[in-house]
Amino acid sequence: MEKTKAIGYIRVSTAVQVNEGISLENQRSKIKAYCEVKDIVLIDIIEDAGISGSKASREGYQQVLSLCNKKEVDSVIVYSLSRFTRSTRDLLEFVDTYVIKHGVTLHSLSENLDTSTATGRFMLKVMGAMNELEREQIGERTKSALQYKISRNERAGQIPYGWTLAEDGNTLVPNKLEQKAIGKIKRLKDKGYTLQAICDELTREGYKPMGKLWYPQTIKNILRRAA
Repeated sequence: MEKTKAIGYIRVSTAVQVNEGISLENQRSKIKAYCEVKDIVLIDIIEDAGISGSKASREGYQQVLSLCNKKEVDSVIVYSLSRFTRSTRDLLEFVDTYVIKHGVTLHSLSENLDTSTATGRFMLKVMGAMNELEREQIGERTKSALQYKISRNERAGQIPYGWTLAEDGNTLVPNKLEQKAIGKIKRLKDKGYTLQAICDELTREGYKPMGKLWYPQTIKNILRRAA
């Protein structure tokens, strides 16, 4: 009986994780051990270092898909679903395209998952949805925390145009000249000026931009924050 040929895939999303936490080497060693126990031929282990799992354009991830497309491997082995992808859409697409249509099996060590069975394929979709829910909840909590800081005129990331950092290094106070420019932007917008026309008018009147020049996107961002 011909042995199963597999490709391993490992990933970390930050530079810190490259050497700490669920490191690449840690994932690599566990995948190798799994293949030895299961008597699976491990062709290679592909990695994406310091890249978010929400990006389907990852070079290593695309290489795995290419191997599946060419039917050069029977299985893909990962340490966990979150290392493989954090996008439910990409996960479901992989299941539909490669697991169901091409017969490629996906093994996830952390979840003890094997998609060679109907139950395994169903559990994969459920787990993927749960990972997506957790990621969105984290995003919501982060957004809520930032909005709270902004409501208290506290710094939340980059200092927005129209504000200056107070001596305490945390509180934002109005910048009179930039607030004057914001007022001008609002008036011009109310008069029907286009974003580019507003840029041209601000430049003509000598209002200082955030960078070297005024750009339509900058005006759009300022209007959105001032709404």
